[in-house]
Amino acid sequence: MKVDRRKKRTARIGIFGVGFHKYWPQFDGLLDEMKRKLEVFTDDVQARGVEVVSFGIVDDSASAYAVLPKLKGADLDLVFCDMLTYATSASFAPIVRDLDVPIVLAALQPLAALDYSQASTYMQLCNDDFCAVPEFTGVAVRMGKKPPPVILGTLENDPAVQEEITEWCSIAMVLHDLKRARIGHFGHPIEHMLDMQTDQAALTGAFGCHIVQTEADELLPLAESVTAEEIEAKKCQIHGLFDTPDPQSDPITEKLTDADLLVAARTAVALDKFVDAHNLDGLAYYYEGRAGSPLRELVTNLIVGNSLLTAAGFPMCGESDLKTCIAMMIMDRLDCGGSFAEFHPIDFNGGFVLVGHDGPHHINIAEGKPVLRSLSKYHGKPGSGASVEFKVKEGPITLLSIGVDAAGRFKFVIAEGQSVHGPIPPTGNTNTRGYFAPDVRTFLKRWVAEGPTHHFALGVGRQGRTLSRIADILDLSAAIVTPHEE
Repeated sequence: MKVDRRKKRTARIGIFGVGFHKYWPQFDGLLDEMKRKLEVFTDDVQARGVEVVSFGIVDDSASAYAVLPKLKGADLDLVFCDMLTYATSASFAPIVRDLDVPIVLAALQPLAALDYSQASTYMQLCNDDFCAVPEFTGVAVRMGKKPPPVILGTLENDPAVQEEITEWCSIAMVLHDLKRARIGHFGHPIEHMLDMQTDQAALTGAFGCHIVQTEADELLPLAESVTAEEIEAKKCQIHGLFDTPDPQSDPITEKLTDADLLVAARTAVALDKFVDAHNLDGLAYYYEGRAGSPLRELVTNLIVGNSLLTAAGFPMCGESDLKTCIAMMIMDRLDCGGSFAEFHPIDFNGGFVLVGHDGPHHINIAEGKPVLRSLSKYHGKPGSGASVEFKVKEGPITLLSIGVDAAGRFKFVIAEGQSVHGPIPPTGNTNTRGYFAPDVRTFLKRWVAEGPTHHFALGVGRQGRTLSRIADILDLSAAIVTPHEE
């Protein structure tokens, strides 16, 4: 079983094609062929589950100036410029100069190679998609902008092109939600975790999100409003998603108790109501409450409910780590998970490091069925109750930490590695055997040298290039600590 998303991933993407107006009267049927090419590309992008706004073909400076206000007024997350044939850079200069939205050039010729025995000027123009790309990137630089990235290949039956289109649509989905996100926050970072301190105005400046200040006490009346029927429905969901095995070697664990399940279910329902009441897209929290109070029982038992929400696309981050909450959202919108994690003990014999955490996790990326255990204490924190344990799916994994430099600027610290086979500690916490090149000692030294936060978002797959592109769009620096695929 998987937890379904509460809101689907989406983005609003603009597409316009470019050509050269002088060609149309010279070659009968060429403009219609360009329109057909644009339609094929548009349909391909739309198949990725995004909303597409088509702006037709721009073929001279006048049409470029005419389309610019339409592009600016369409509330776009990303724009594809389809390089249909050669086009002068006057068709692009005003757009790249004034449009404050990422632009990607798509140079996708219909033929993998010309039929040289039947070649004609018409055939060449139909496949001249790359011809103007140097002119467009060059004029972008002259307009004071970064050269736009390029998708290069054939219009159809090109797996590399399909992968890049999917990647850029996923990036658009990240950007769509980051600039609209309402990230809830209550409590405070654990007092001595200085790397957790975050300027909330800086988060809005860098990512566009809004931090919604809430109160832990608001959970209490919501918890009191939870019905027996709602609790039973949540218990059924929990039993369907989790195993509840007998304890093993850790004396602070026991088989999930009925009392802990009841508290976890009631709290999870209250948390759902809390999220809805504030229209949140995520939550970072840490609060202890007075010992023995109903509030302490509530705020120390958010783990199960937060894990369900995280898997549903709502990143919920413990220890009040707003930066990592955003990192988790980025990874989730790339559809690769994004579990709350940090480094645990190193296995020098096996050459790997355990990566995991207590608290909320993205259970949709678990290897096998995740586990719930009752804990008699939460190490380093007050309270006791149900806790989530699993390892991330075996195979490629990616880490994203968002650090802050001395000038207050955010920085992506990224690593790609492998989740490898083998047992994990039965402690009621997540732990994954993470292998990172070239070896565990070198990797960890390189990682800490980049100034990360000690938390990170842990996802599946190789996401280094994509995360670097997102950092570039956001005008943030990015360090990829391990080798990655180009």
